[in-house]
Amino acid sequence: MKKTNAARILDTHNIPYELIAYEVDENDLGAQHVADQLHEDLRQVFKTLVLHGDRSGHFVCVIPGAEEVDLKKAAKVSGNKKCDLIPLKELLPLTGYIRGGCSPIGMKKTFPTYIHNSATQHPHIYVSAGIRGLQFKIAPEHLIQITHAIPCPLIVE
Repeated sequence: MKKTNAARILDTHNIPYELIAYEVDENDLGAQHVADQLHEDLRQVFKTLVLHGDRSGHFVCVIPGAEEVDLKKAAKVSGNKKCDLIPLKELLPLTGYIRGGCSPIGMKKTFPTYIHNSATQHPHIYVSAGIRGLQFKIAPEHLIQITHAIPCPLIVE
């Protein structure tokens, strides 16, 4: 299995993780498909979203895959009045990642990162390893350590 740039970053910082491959369905890049392929709880499969705030600029939210980011909560925790998801066409040039393979680790630039507080309730979570078909199985505290993420409420309740 080829190591991704994100995996090399974890290695450099001696952060323990496991790389888990799964079958990609180009027509279904959703978290439910990933959870089914991994035979894991959907609540432990997290997606990485990139947003743009009116004051802070770009920032990252890592939330459970089945959930929807609450833009008001995301704006508040990031110090913005309002924010929105970036257009898909901006994802690759901004982060170096494509949809379905966007990792919170190893983006082209370091952005403020927020993770939904439910992550800390699990012994491990899954996030993209930087390409479609590859996930990190990582302890949430290690992901928080490497990304400097702030746990907070981020989803529509």
